[in-house]
Amino acid sequence: MVGPHRCGDGEPLLFIAGPCVAESAGLLDEVASELKTIATETGARIVFKASFDKANRTSLASYRGPGLETGLAMLAEAAETHGLPVTTDLHEPSQADPVAAVCDLLQVPAFLARQTDLLVACGRAAAKHSRAVNIKKPQFIAPEDLVHAVTKCQQSGAANLLTTERGTTFGYGRLVNDFQCLPIMKAFGHPVVFDATHSVQRPGGSTTGGNRAMVAPLARAAVAAGADAVFLETHPTPDTAKSDGPNMLPLGRVRSLIDELTQLRTLVQSFG
Repeated sequence: MVGPHRCGDGEPLLFIAGPCVAESAGLLDEVASELKTIATETGARIVFKASFDKANRTSLASYRGPGLETGLAMLAEAAETHGLPVTTDLHEPSQADPVAAVCDLLQVPAFLARQTDLLVACGRAAAKHSRAVNIKKPQFIAPEDLVHAVTKCQQSGAANLLTTERGTTFGYGRLVNDFQCLPIMKAFGHPVVFDATHSVQRPGGSTTGGNRAMVAPLARAAVAAGADAVFLETHPTPDTAKSDGPNMLPLGRVRSLIDELTQLRTLVQSFG
């Protein structure tokens, strides 16, 4: 369960969508409003996402976000106004409890999924507040090895877990998706998410690049391979975004992709 939504075998797709970073209250309101409209009109299950801090920016000069207190207040307002469950990523054990007090889903970033103290804190906070935890597979490990992060979280009290495939480092300047990751990680006993927008990142240089034209093809492939949820970062004008613009989907294109992936999920489920 993520908020009111079930996720996994036999369930419709879950979508985790929103801007990369909480640039402003106005941006969050605009994106959450559109996502709520899509959810209402199509029946899509959507969790709203925005980061209060981008702690792993390449450059010290890059925008990081409004910070924990302000960012959580912005997420709480978006949740109350639009009636969507919300999620954000966290980076330090001390952030777990305040994040769990607001967010339905706690996200462990890929770079930090081997940090025992963070996983334990997330597991305990999720148990305390009846929340779920989403662990992103690091770009540098085999999918089988993510089970150790899952076990740490479970043993710390988390009952509702998701794991996320977001690409694997291969050579220089790009990520590659091995879709074997999805059934391997699903065998841990928890729903699997495919991160369609971070998978098209092109790391390197002074800022991380990306190729948003590949978001839809990869998302289709992931749903066909059995993904239970799709992670989509979106922005009204990605080219002006303060973080991850090149790999974010324009807000105006989200509805059509959700419709397409929803139909594909139904077809996949019909195969049994």
